[in-house]
Amino acid sequence: MRATLKELAQIAQADIQGDPEYVIYGIAGLDKAQAGDICFLATSKFKQFLSASQAGVVILKPEDADEWSGNALLCQNPLVAYAKIANFLSQQLNKPTGIHSTAFVDESAEIDATAYISAMAVIEAQVKIAAGCFIGPGCVVSNGASIATNTYLHANVTIYPYCVVGQNVIIHSGTVIGSDGFGNANDNGVWIKIPQLGRVIIGDDVEIGANTAIDCGAMEDTIIGNGVKIDNLVHIAHNVQIGDHCAIAGCVGIAGSTTLGKHCSIGGVSGVADHIEIGDNIHFTGMAMVTRSISEPGLYSSGIPAESNRQWRRNVVRFRQLDVLEKRIKALESKLKQLEGS
Repeated sequence: MRATLKELAQIAQADIQGDPEYVIYGIAGLDKAQAGDICFLATSKFKQFLSASQAGVVILKPEDADEWSGNALLCQNPLVAYAKIANFLSQQLNKPTGIHSTAFVDESAEIDATAYISAMAVIEAQVKIAAGCFIGPGCVVSNGASIATNTYLHANVTIYPYCVVGQNVIIHSGTVIGSDGFGNANDNGVWIKIPQLGRVIIGDDVEIGANTAIDCGAMEDTIIGNGVKIDNLVHIAHNVQIGDHCAIAGCVGIAGSTTLGKHCSIGGVSGVADHIEIGDNIHFTGMAMVTRSISEPGLYSSGIPAESNRQWRRNVVRFRQLDVLEKRIKALESKLKQLEGS
């Protein structure tokens, strides 16, 4: 890794304090950084480490510049600036190219010369893998699937037939793209499998966490938009459509044929019912249960926060009494109207 402060300022769209030609070789935390390292200060919580830091460059908010006499990049969001810089510097790391001797690659597959196929990976017929891709150990890319430029598959990722993965995508270990959706027809108590004939199409700049499953469409495609970020252990069912730049936290389940708009977020352990539509800029806190379509942007919550067992038991009793209480209130309202009328 190597870059001048001037180069990094352009990438982060930040102002320079200090020497524009100062060279950065590494990344470190504020309290561990040495000369040649870049770090950032995003919150006042870590400001105690600033004065003693040995960092070569610190990314700061302009209002904190007076507290640091060394080289700095000044911007309103140091965390975002750091993310852009870290991505740039990590891309400079040497990537292997070619095909490992233990990998299987079908002769009809198209593998760019700058891609790398790791040990024990399987690349089936008619697969297309573009420039700069990394296919990790034990991955399976099935018939007719395509993977665009600079996409990185960690170990043991499975891509089912004819799925499409965009460029600059990261898919973590154990994830399965294109497995069959849960489609069955009931014939007098016996379940008959409905063939799942669609694909999964993943846009550009997507990241998918470990052990996540995204099902193929039943007839049409399951679609993951550009810039979507999906955590570990998420299940996205068949024919779901996720809009651009959504974020989905761990252990979320989204049932079939549901549409999620752009710039939405879903907190961990939430569940989203099937065949509903969620509009743009809608956010759900953790453990939400979404059972109906929502179009109004905003923050939505459900679920019951943890409390003492004694209080929880009392609340359960009250909950079971709600129907009785409603009937009593209606009876009292009726009597009150009679009294008012008389």
